[in-house]
This record gives sequence, structure tokens and C-alpha cells, in this order.
Amino acid sequence: MKIRHTLLLLCLGVVTSWSQDSTVILESLAAKLGGEILLSSEIQSNLDYQEAVSGGLTEEQRCQMIQELFLSKLLIDQAKIDSVEVAPEQVEEQLDAKLNYIVQQMNGDVETFQNYYGKTVSQVKKMMRKDLSNQMLSNQMRGVVLGNVQITPKEVVAYFNSIPKDSLPYFNSEVEIGELVMFPEVNQEERDKSIAQILDIRSRVEAGESFNELAKKYSDDPGSARLGGDLGWQTRGQFVPEFEAAAFNLDIDEMSDIVETDFGFHLIRLLERRGNRIHVEHILVKPTITDADVDLTFQKLDSIKNLITSDSIYWEYAVKKFGSDQTQSFHNGGRITNPKTGNTFFETPDLEPDVFFAIDTLEVGDITQPLVHYDKITKSYSLKLVKLFSRTKPHTASLTQDYDKIKSAAINESQQKYLNRWLEDKISDTYIEIHPKFLSSDCEVMDKWRKVNEYIAAP
Repeated sequence: MKIRHTLLLLCLGVVTSWSQDSTVILESLAAKLGGEILLSSEIQSNLDYQEAVSGGLTEEQRCQMIQELFLSKLLIDQAKIDSVEVAPEQVEEQLDAKLNYIVQQMNGDVETFQNYYGKTVSQVKKMMRKDLSNQMLSNQMRGVVLGNVQITPKEVVAYFNSIPKDSLPYFNSEVEIGELVMFPEVNQEERDKSIAQILDIRSRVEAGESFNELAKKYSDDPGSARLGGDLGWQTRGQFVPEFEAAAFNLDIDEMSDIVETDFGFHLIRLLERRGNRIHVEHILVKPTITDADVDLTFQKLDSIKNLITSDSIYWEYAVKKFGSDQTQSFHNGGRITNPKTGNTFFETPDLEPDVFFAIDTLEVGDITQPLVHYDKITKSYSLKLVKLFSRTKPHTASLTQDYDKIKSAAINESQQKYLNRWLEDKISDTYIEIHPKFLSSDCEVMDKWRKVNEYIAAP
């Protein structure tokens, strides 16, 4: 069972004590922090998870992890005092997403999931609900505590100047790039074929064939097809407008007419409704994009590039006029945001290989030839122009080139100091009991906990 537990944690990124299992009668109490309790099994679960992820933990790292669990419980306690809440639908949305992900990692085979974990998806979901809700509540309260932490440009400079010169970080070469993305348009012949296919599927469902089996066999949405078309519980705003309008207007067990979106043609069936949340399944038939369709889009992009490079139109105007609004960059003047950092700069090793090689020989301000990308999972094409806005050489950190990074580091330090002060105040005002085996004398971070702790008896 421990192996199964660890694998579930790794796949879902959720650490849980499994304490809601009806077979658990009594567990060892590790700590009581205000109105919250922390079980020994919760601590061990978290340590097991990090051991599995990192391949091992030092004693100092174990201490830091346990201290973080104490802090999380105090944040939850304060959230309840301050009436900070996490909406149930947010918890359900996270649960659905995490469980759908793990099922997809098993090729969409729910039976494999059940055999592996010895429980149904619903049972695992029920076990996880309280732990995930607490985790989200702790994170939300942390945001409330740190919400007022601000930093001025003068403080950023002071933080940078406080770093010893021989300790300044060294940054690799970075680039700032933009993209203008287009998706090939399907030709009329392929569009007509898809309409005929989705009409045939609808007729077969109406004649009594299984919607779910037909979804597994014919749907072009690989994620939901493995689950018989099931999209799980969703709230408004999760679907494209045409799909959402049709789905929310259905009655329970009703199947929609054909719904056309940018993804293709859908049949949608409503399974359940709870307030502003619906549980739906669908079948998607996506028209085939031919080589001729791709070639036509390539030629359009090449013409757009010529207009930009001849100064006939500006890059930002071209993105808005010709680019796809389905991309994040469309709303940022074509500039691509780095998901790792939240800014628009990429270390060159982090770029997609085709982009890396395409811009390798470009001068700043130049634009690539149209790049063609085929997604094997979604079986879809996209084409794009990439513009190189800036390139830095490998260098030691400086305020001139790296202000945003230095500001981020300064904010993190300021937030940590503020959180430590909040924690010390909270500890002094809260009744706390911690089992002495979790207060190692070798852990400096445990000093503040030892000062106020009233030891509970060993089990």
C-alpha cells in the first residue's frame, strides 16, 4: 500500500494522510496548533513524498518540511478565525483536474486505476477532498497574510547592494521573443465529411448505441475520449463560448444538436447539474487539415512577414489583425510569457528546439520564416512567425539588465521576513502542543516552537 500511496502523491502533487479511510481508528497525534491537529501519518506522508521526489532528504530539509506543516496548520487555524474560505466548486475543479490527469497517465483506463489503487475514482476523490481543501485554504490564507507586502525601487537597489559581489548570481544568455500564430483553415470538402460523420454518430446514439463507446472509438478529443467523452465537473468560463452556451442549456440526460467550435463539431450530453456547475460528456469530430491547407497558411504568413519587414505594417498591428486570439501572446503584443518566471525572457535552453534553431542566427528585430508545428496528441497544425526582440549574453547579475529578477528576489525575501514575524506573533498567541520527537535539538528552525511548546505525552 505504501508504494501505491507514494505513486498517487507523485502523480497528483497532493500530500494526504488518507486519514478519512474508514479502516483508520486511531492515529498518533503529532501536534495540536490552535484548533487544528497534525497527525504523525501526515508528517510521514509528506516526508515520503519529498523523499520520492528528491531521492533523499538531509536532516535540515526534514526539519524545514515539518516546520512548514506546523505553519500550514496555523494558517488554516487563522483562516477559520478570519472567516477566509475556499469555494467548494474550486476544490471540486482541482480534484477533477488531478484525477483526470492520473487516469490519462493510465491511458484513460479507469479499470486500471481501480485495480492499481484498490479503490474507485470516486472513493479516492472522497479521501482527497478534505486534505486538498485544507491545502488550498492554507495557501489562500498565506496570500492574505502577504497581500500587503510591498517593495520600493529604493529597497530593490538596497537589496542588490547588500549581496556580496562575489556572491552575485550568473545568468545564462536570455532572449525575448514574440510570435504571430495562425491555424490552417479547413477546406469545404473536409468540413462536409466531418459534418456527415457527426450526423451519423448522432443517429447511432439516438438508435440506442452507447454514447460512451462511440466517444472512445470516434472522438478526436484524446483526453476525454479515453474516458468515454467525460469532461468532469466544470463551471462557467471553462469552455469556449459556443460549447458553453449549448452545454448549459441542456436538460439532464439530453444530447445537443451539432455544435461547431474552432475545435470542430461536437455532440454534448449533460449528465448532472449542481448550481453553476455541470457534468458533461462530448464527442468531437475534427475536420482533417490537408497539406494544401497548411501550404496556404504558410504563404499567408510569408506575405505578412514581407509586409512587416518592408515597414508596411507594425508587428503589433499584424498580431492583432492576423494572429489567433487563442494564444496567450495575442493579448501581449505577440510577446511570449515564460511560464517558469512569469516574465517575457527565456534562457535559450528553455526554448522549444524548433524556435531555438530558428532564432539562433537572427539579429535583434529579425523575424523567422513561418514555422510549422504538428501536435501528435491533438492531431492539429499551427504555424507561426517568431520575432527576436532582445538577446543578452551570459553575464553576472546587474541592476541594468536584471532589475525584474532582482526585484522578485527582494520581494521574496521581504515576504519571508514578514511571514516569520507573523508566525512568531501567532505562536505566542496560540495554544500549542507538539510531541518532542518532532522537535529535534539539531534543528535551529524548531527553536521558536520549543520555547512555547507544552509537550504531550508519548503514545
